[in-house]
Amino acid sequence: MADNTKGSKLFKEFPPIPTEKWEELIIKDLKGADYDKKLIWKTNEGFNVRPYYRAEDLEDIKNAHTLPGDFPYVRGNKLSDNGWLVREDFNACNVEDANTLADHAIGNGVDSVGFITCSDCKFSADGIKTLLTDIDTEKIEINFVSGHNSPVILPLLVEVYKNSKVDTKKATGSFDFSPLAALSLNGKFCDNEKAVRERTGKFVESGRQLPGFRLMAVRGDIFRSAGSSLVHELAFSLAMGAEYMTWLTEQGIPADEAASKLKFTFAVGSSYFLEIAKFRAARMLWAKIVEAYEPKDLDCAKMCIHAVSSTWNKTIYDPYVNMLRTTTEAMAAALGGVHSMTVLPFDATYQPPTVLSARVARNQQLILKEEAYFDKVIDPAAGSYYIESIVKSMAEHAWEQFLKVQEMGGYTEAFKKGYIQTQNKEVAQKRESNIATRRETVLGTNQYPNFNEVADPKVVYRESVEKPGFAKPADAPYEPLVAFRGSQSFEELRYKTDTSGKRPKAFMLTLGKLAFRRARAQFSCNFFATAGFEVIDNIGFNSINEGLKVALGAKADIVVLCSSDEEYETLAPEVNEKLGNRAILVIAGEPACKPDLETKGIKNYISLKSNVLDTLKYYQQLLKI
Repeated sequence: MADNTKGSKLFKEFPPIPTEKWEELIIKDLKGADYDKKLIWKTNEGFNVRPYYRAEDLEDIKNAHTLPGDFPYVRGNKLSDNGWLVREDFNACNVEDANTLADHAIGNGVDSVGFITCSDCKFSADGIKTLLTDIDTEKIEINFVSGHNSPVILPLLVEVYKNSKVDTKKATGSFDFSPLAALSLNGKFCDNEKAVRERTGKFVESGRQLPGFRLMAVRGDIFRSAGSSLVHELAFSLAMGAEYMTWLTEQGIPADEAASKLKFTFAVGSSYFLEIAKFRAARMLWAKIVEAYEPKDLDCAKMCIHAVSSTWNKTIYDPYVNMLRTTTEAMAAALGGVHSMTVLPFDATYQPPTVLSARVARNQQLILKEEAYFDKVIDPAAGSYYIESIVKSMAEHAWEQFLKVQEMGGYTEAFKKGYIQTQNKEVAQKRESNIATRRETVLGTNQYPNFNEVADPKVVYRESVEKPGFAKPADAPYEPLVAFRGSQSFEELRYKTDTSGKRPKAFMLTLGKLAFRRARAQFSCNFFATAGFEVIDNIGFNSINEGLKVALGAKADIVVLCSSDEEYETLAPEVNEKLGNRAILVIAGEPACKPDLETKGIKNYISLKSNVLDTLKYYQQLLKI
């Protein structure tokens, strides 16, 4: 029976342990190993993450002790629950089809819809009316992904709402008008800069009849799509937002109105806790920026965030893994306190969404709400020593980058000077290198591939896997940001095998000590399967002759000798001599006897030190693929 003695203290037998004692114990357990190398996580964001944090780490973090809804909103804008809008976007080139799909999605749990228009779309008031047929625009958020078409569509929407007697005070939604995003993606403005600025102000003025609409888009997702870090995404988004504030206030639009018309779109990737921290840091820093414009009411400094699952880490091969990725991403966005969220369908990398993929993407968010109750508790991450400390680091590094952009004259000038592109490229290249060498795992692509998967060229087109070029367009004065996926180099490699008309065989010649041969055979199977090669694994052979007989009988193109380092000294030369030029011999590992083996003509090795991508390209060349 529980002890309810008055005044007793829970866990009184466990006295507090100072950090110094924990550190002493950790160092002892490391047994001489390097503390930093073993336990410190060196992130791509420019700051390190320690193995543990304690209450003392929160002592100098002032905003960790604020309440939800309190300036600077690090703990969110919400006061009653943690609800967010489930959003799904539709191609609106055909308004009837888009309306049918949107109506179906709303009936299945969506409460925010986005209509994507192309540059060739010719809209009329009747077209907008058809697009919104049977949609309760006072309850469902309406978003237009229409870019430079936004100034054309906005007055048509106002007309439709007026004729339909919609209460515009209740109607909510957004447009993604964003000249700075267009500059970033195209390397140029659509008009001269002065005209673009003026057009931005006029657009905001024309939208005053829709007070519940956010009109300007701050597109942080475009940086992540080009491979940036979370810190750069946050810093450059803040710089873009600050520039819009400057443009609008210089044209006489009050700071309160200007801030209330901006909507931030951030990508959310696989760094679960860092993503949660990013959203918290974003709200805090944006509130400070808006405060500098001296609005009448700081309520306008509440950042409106739409989260969309990142495209950078999505794959074409083993695409069902994308569902796992987007689930954790949706969780991070929900815990981060976003306004709305789009989960991209798992097959979005290579085809328009199917009924199945759209339903799964939609239900991922609904499960988080209806079954996991992520919408019930406001800011559940609050008080976490770990997350609050990361928020501090994230905010400091993002602010440092933001100030550098401001010192150059703001976002536009920094982009013209190439600073934003250079910073983005440096991180993207580092991440690509990590993927090529497996320091960063892309499940199903550079590690643990589906051995039997072969791309169907009728479904997956070459353009989907090929990494885009980075050359500056002839008509663009500035280098644009280029969206691509981290897996594309590997996908292009494997697709080349899949469409070559032949599938090379890599045979595991397993000899000697069991533990070594099995471990190295498994490593080698994963290694060659990532290029689409057929791998033939084996438990083990009693002799070289027995193994080679089976290998040659299987018509192996590559024979991978899997054994221990000490056994290679005698096994490898004999295998090389008996195999001759009937197949390519590869040694699994980097044995100490490698220099001696190389003098005997054995030149192919794979190991944890290998650049997997470059090595597999080399074998494709040897096999004339």
